[in-house]
Amino acid sequence: MFRQSIGRVQTAVARNAAVKRPATVLQLRQTMKRFSSSSSSSAGAQKSWFGSGAMLFAAGAVSGVAALTLSSSSFTESAQAFSGASVVETSTTKLEELATPKYALPKECEKAYTEIIKLIGAENVTRKKDDLDAHSDTFWNTHHAKPNQRPGIVVFPESTEQVSQIMKITHKYRIPIVPFAGGTSLEGHFTPIYGGVSIDFTRMSSVVALHKKDLDIVVQPGLGWEELDDYLADNDLFFGPDPGPGAQISGMVGTGCSGTNAYRYGTMRENVVGLVVVLADGTIVKTRQRPRKSSAGYNLTQLFIGSEGTLGIVTEATLKLHPRPQNEGIAMVTFDTVKDAAEAAAEVVQGGHQVAAIEILDDVMMKAVNDAGATERKWLERPTIAFKFNGTKGLVDDQVKIVREISAKHGNKTFDFATTPEQRQELWAARKAALWSTIEVAPKGHDAWTTDVAVPISKLGQIVNETKADIVASGLFGTIVGHIGDGNFHTILMYDPVTERKTAEGVVHRMVERALSYEGTCTGEHGVGVGKKLYLAKELGPEAVDLMRRLKESLDPLSLLNPDKVVTINPTSPERGD
Repeated sequence: MFRQSIGRVQTAVARNAAVKRPATVLQLRQTMKRFSSSSSSSAGAQKSWFGSGAMLFAAGAVSGVAALTLSSSSFTESAQAFSGASVVETSTTKLEELATPKYALPKECEKAYTEIIKLIGAENVTRKKDDLDAHSDTFWNTHHAKPNQRPGIVVFPESTEQVSQIMKITHKYRIPIVPFAGGTSLEGHFTPIYGGVSIDFTRMSSVVALHKKDLDIVVQPGLGWEELDDYLADNDLFFGPDPGPGAQISGMVGTGCSGTNAYRYGTMRENVVGLVVVLADGTIVKTRQRPRKSSAGYNLTQLFIGSEGTLGIVTEATLKLHPRPQNEGIAMVTFDTVKDAAEAAAEVVQGGHQVAAIEILDDVMMKAVNDAGATERKWLERPTIAFKFNGTKGLVDDQVKIVREISAKHGNKTFDFATTPEQRQELWAARKAALWSTIEVAPKGHDAWTTDVAVPISKLGQIVNETKADIVASGLFGTIVGHIGDGNFHTILMYDPVTERKTAEGVVHRMVERALSYEGTCTGEHGVGVGKKLYLAKELGPEAVDLMRRLKESLDPLSLLNPDKVVTINPTSPERGD
């Protein structure tokens, strides 16, 4: 048996030598591990053919070079010299294992900015203070930018190739680069923690190609979803995700967002077919072709969705479309308690009834809508569920009947149903005006802290009740609205930024901790950014966060892409979080 093994090894060595197959770092590492373990065994084993100074036929078979006469120690030295670094033994990267990233000095940044201006033209860049401020922070951010967290320049590319060339320059000079789309994110996603380049997609907002027969569309990242919806309406089509006003495709992909239609049509993860992504060094990658299904290789599309610009910058997206429904209907149903409303919604979901949307607004929210005068009608100020129905007339009629029966079973007080466009708009206006109504009726000078969590739907009524009680106990004014069909809800807290910031932080912290205790998530659709980094390890475990850090390290070894978002890559980061 032993001689047969030696014979096979010799044959393999000869074959590999004949084709002059080069050794690889991975092969050398694997072989080194085997010899290292052999050298630490018993004295008798050390005298075997694996011992020091023997002919290492196995090394030739594994590495593809001729048989080597090496000691174990010299083999280790050779492997390390070949790879240019110490052998990596682990599958994850802990924060303490990383060094502080080294970014360009101001003088080097100026050289890079000059090259970028030469590349795309002075008319496609700005360094005005107001523009730099606008690309650093917004009113909506829960974690506001510090005074020194501003980009050095804002650039407006017009094509994937320009993005690639810009990123080759930033990579050469080691300058951070942060993507900017609609500026509607909430967790500090686009704050340039280390300065650098803000890449604004305003001038990349076109439809590249509509494949009507295939029900997909290729778009640039700066296209707003509302503009996309208008375009598709003319073709009797629509795109499922419908987040807040102003959101653009780039940010929607980056956060993996959803909206009111997610219950039936899914989130961005279910509605993106493929992407074109520019990596940190300027490499352009296409993640997938257009078929609805593919088992070709790793699912790179899903890797970049929800990565918030930390792994690559999306410059094109192929999106899944749906036929525009023939008929639509809206029902607004009121209940005595959130518990009753949540239980009615849960029964609709558990029964498999495919309504288009199930949204909840608490009693405080309904009062805010009334007080703000956001709609023409006055609403009953009780917990309210907004149901959206679509499909054939028969399907809509059947679903309305079922939902009406389930609502009555749980003691609903009113059931308003509308089918005409004017009536539907009137009913749905209360849901769409939720955020603006809350801000309108809050004391002047107060900031808004909008955050979200998601839990298994069976826990939704309980966590909403507990969160409402916590808001009342805190003394803050806050409303609740949510996508109850998939267990996702939002709180909108209004607070004095000078005297009540810590109080608001406490309410949000307890809300997230509550969600995690119910096997939920710290964010259902807003993303992590800076604000939710603290909770990732609690939700997924430190090993998962370390794995994310390894992925980041692999694709962006210089830590240039939106650094310190999602996971921290700088042990001395001012936004440590995790």
